Amino acid sequence: MAILSTKKVTKRFGGLVAIGDLDIEIKEHSIHSIIGPNGAGKTTFFNCITGFYRPEAGEILLDHHSLVGLLPDRIVRLGISRTYQNIRLFPNLSAMENILVGLHSHLRAGFFGILVGFPAVQQEEKEAAEEARRLLRFVNLTGKGDFLAKNLPYGDQRRLEIARALAARPKLLLLDEPTAGMNPRETRDMMDFIRHL
Repeated sequence: MAILSTKKVTKRFGGLVAIGDLDIEIKEHSIHSIIGPNGAGKTTFFNCITGFYRPEAGEILLDHHSLVGLLPDRIVRLGISRTYQNIRLFPNLSAMENILVGLHSHLRAGFFGILVGFPAVQQEEKEAAEEARRLLRFVNLTGKGDFLAKNLPYGDQRRLEIARALAARPKLLLLDEPTAGMNPRETRDMMDFIRHL
């Protein structure tokens, strides 16, 4: 069964067709790669799936529900999370805090609840911190939770970005050029890591 399918997705920028009539079907528990030269529309396609761009034509379906026209935060809550071609961490937040940002879409407590500090909110914060620590372990960043994101080595920043995306508990994880800027050893390590997701 397909978790994601697109039918005749088209996105134009002025007279330039970035994506033309793209059909794709992604099944659960599978790994797919979208390959093409720079400017081929790979990131544009991810941006259409995740609600950053709206296609001019076509359908994008997650579990048979249309994503076209939905805002990115709604698409995250429906089950799609992503990383970016250029790392987009919060550089002045710790690794732990970056992951907690990713967990935000699943927390029940709002801003007021956090300010007041209700017992249920405190329990939820405790559980979120434990999940963030589990994700740090999962991406081999144990002991680096207090490090500012900007002070982590490049490969660690990439893994932290994946941990933050996983914190949203996605059904579908989109990785936009996850090995960009990595040396051969870091690239091998990242590919091994992705296979084990």
